[in-house]
Amino acid sequence: MELRPSVLLGLLCLLPITSTARPRSSDLGIPFDGQPGALNAITDVTGVEVGHTTLNSGAQVRTGVTAVLPRGRDAVAQPVFAATFDLNGSGEMTGVHWVKESGLLSGPVMISDTHAVGAVHEGVIAWAQKRDLTWELGLPVVAETWDGFLHDIDGFHVRPLHAMQALDAARPGPVAEGSVGGGTGMVCHGFKGGIGTSSRKLPAEQGGYTVGVLVQCNYGSRRLFSVAGAPVGEEIPDLRSCYSGDIPPKGPYRAHLPQCSRRSSSGPPPPEGLGSIIVVVATDAPLLPHQLDRVARRVPLALGKMGSLGENASGDIFLAFSTQPVGSTEVTPVSMLDNERMTPLFESTVQATQEAILNSMLASDTMNGFQGVRVHGLPPERLVKALRKSGRLPPAPKPTK
Repeated sequence: MELRPSVLLGLLCLLPITSTARPRSSDLGIPFDGQPGALNAITDVTGVEVGHTTLNSGAQVRTGVTAVLPRGRDAVAQPVFAATFDLNGSGEMTGVHWVKESGLLSGPVMISDTHAVGAVHEGVIAWAQKRDLTWELGLPVVAETWDGFLHDIDGFHVRPLHAMQALDAARPGPVAEGSVGGGTGMVCHGFKGGIGTSSRKLPAEQGGYTVGVLVQCNYGSRRLFSVAGAPVGEEIPDLRSCYSGDIPPKGPYRAHLPQCSRRSSSGPPPPEGLGSIIVVVATDAPLLPHQLDRVARRVPLALGKMGSLGENASGDIFLAFSTQPVGSTEVTPVSMLDNERMTPLFESTVQATQEAILNSMLASDTMNGFQGVRVHGLPPERLVKALRKSGRLPPAPKPTK
């Protein structure tokens, strides 16, 4: 039987994702504050599940779909309190009008590439139809970032089936990071980016609550890239995106890339700060929608620490939700954390978002993509060197004789 390309891609989606040997931030001792949860992932918040469909095929396809289910597949239609905030709106997240109106999120948060929003939206509805949940999941939340640097984004390679597969793949436990799911073709601070996650567990005297963050990282300039106060972008000014082969790539922001072998270009380099970042914040703290709005508005503080300006062409869009029970009776009793106890949650959100961003980069190897474009992975050893130079990590131990 001959398999069409779309079928082959569907089969690739079902292959297991193997983790790389690349270290996470915590493995390198990066001095982010706070105490991570057991997995240091958004799934440390009980009930949250994450699934990926990864499309990485030939020289053209570097994309995918990521699904975040606040209550898992078995309780996908049970709403959670939620809020959204955008630092800069050059991007899309569907379904947010109802989230803002009702204070509720029903169903998953889906993340993919810019031209896949419609297909993913359709896929969520088709997935809901099979479960008789089209009323409950009728306004899907679908967010995007632009992967047109490494991926043939105009080829519409993401199909509704791939969204359905990401939902079916959703699980609790460890979360694959880097070039997986919707993050497959993304670029972050001029290095290969993608999906990253982290969490923080508050001490018992602060409530013992957990905050988990997942990012799809595709934003930021190299020049401003900072980690724990160290100017990493200034310390690694090389390893810039380029193209292999003899024919320059075409398309917006790609036509003037230098050739990898010659380091020469036919014009000015692409402007820095292109791209976007989607951030999903989950917590088990009993927060109401107006309090989750306050949490979502703290995410930009983390981006600023990493080197973001909320640039004009960046879609920086965030969603926060609480997994506290909402109920389904006519009058629903709910809990609300005292506002005086919110600050530790704000701090945890900033800490986990910073680490999730860096994890997305550390998990991503150098990638060659559409029309020979190459984006380099962040070298862990050079990151450590930059932090040592700035005094943010202790000096390397001297070799023993």
